[in-house]
Amino acid sequence: MDVLTLDGSHGEGGGQILRTALSLSVVTMRPFRLISIRTGRRNPGILPQHLSAIRAAATISGAVVSGGQLGSTELSFSPTHPAKSGSYTFDVAEVAERGSAGSVSLILQTLLVPLALTDHASTVVLGGGTHVEWSPSFDDLANAYFPALRRIGFRVDAELKRWGWFPVGNGEISCEIEMSPGTARPNPTQIEDRGPLERVGGAAVAANLPAHIAQRMADRARGSLEELGLRVNIVPWHVTAACPGAGIFLVAPYENMAASFSAYGRLGRPSEAVADQAVAAFRDHHASNAAVELHLADQLLLPLSFAAGISTFTTLRSTSHLMTNAWTIGQFAVADISIVQGTPCRVNVKPCKWR
Repeated sequence: MDVLTLDGSHGEGGGQILRTALSLSVVTMRPFRLISIRTGRRNPGILPQHLSAIRAAATISGAVVSGGQLGSTELSFSPTHPAKSGSYTFDVAEVAERGSAGSVSLILQTLLVPLALTDHASTVVLGGGTHVEWSPSFDDLANAYFPALRRIGFRVDAELKRWGWFPVGNGEISCEIEMSPGTARPNPTQIEDRGPLERVGGAAVAANLPAHIAQRMADRARGSLEELGLRVNIVPWHVTAACPGAGIFLVAPYENMAASFSAYGRLGRPSEAVADQAVAAFRDHHASNAAVELHLADQLLLPLSFAAGISTFTTLRSTSHLMTNAWTIGQFAVADISIVQGTPCRVNVKPCKWR
């Protein structure tokens, strides 16, 4: 099969092209070469979480890899067999050869579709950052991403074993993955009406920090959300971890599609400001009438690209991640994705014959 060459600087120019290409290559068995990996970023090239995803994808597919080292801006990846189900363990810290808060959520998303489309269930244990900025938190996965996958025929059961915050990480999640019984391919879905919302839930979490930090985040978010006439249940948690960390994780369980919103604390940032960020993201989504939350939208493109029919959903607006993921999927010719700009934005995913 011809090697597909991809430009890693296309679109948002981050790690998403790499992760999506790895997933697609494993499923379709098409080798690819990726150039200019993250060349526009402050720390260009492959970082520990990217290398972890490369090694994980290679492990399940027996891929031959060239350029798979930290700092590399080029990669060649060629699977030798379809993904094999099994029990796998991957740790970002081992790849980094030091403590690392590289996102385990992004590594899991690289593996999830290829493993789900095998004939048997798989178990994946991942070590690293479970709650870090610029990636879905474990709560985002549990509150919105996994329920959306279950809606279209995936069976995903996951557990947070240890909290992992920036910069040390050392968190751990365990996940069981397969298609639901009797489901060979994901089910197409139409998600244009999210349905009503009666309440907002979530957790305000502080690790290795005074308990009042979590309480202040919870109180601030609760006061802001109750102004909308919603029932609110935000639980303050004090947890232990390898390093201090704080964040608030909201879930809005609309009748047809849940939405999740996260915000993180950092040194010198008031707890109230953290809560305000998450609440503002919720308010934007709630006012939009969009069915799928902004950040969840690009994450759904890959699983829907292998569905047994056409899927349609709406989201607040088109983002660079959404456009970049659609472009990458199009390069592998597994689905035709059209994004109709508007308020809200409409996304159509038409799978092609992929094997």
